[in-house]
Amino acid sequence: MSREADFFIYLIERYARSKKTTAQCVLKEWDSLGLTELIFKMYELYHVERLQNAFDDIDALIVESKNNNKA
Repeated sequence: MSREADFFIYLIERYARSKKTTAQCVLKEWDSLGLTELIFKMYELYHVERLQNAFDDIDALIVESKNNNKA
């Protein structure tokens, strides 16, 4: 497995735990919003910064995506 895939699994599991849900539910939401691939590709940025920064960025992406889907 690639470093990127390993980190993505770590990221989604930690994100899910922080939101008191499961990685499966998080992945389903990210997929439905079209964010999964984008978040996966953010490896270079996310793996070198504080994990909470990645969570904050992901939360912003989710809000932005939901707002764009309303329009």
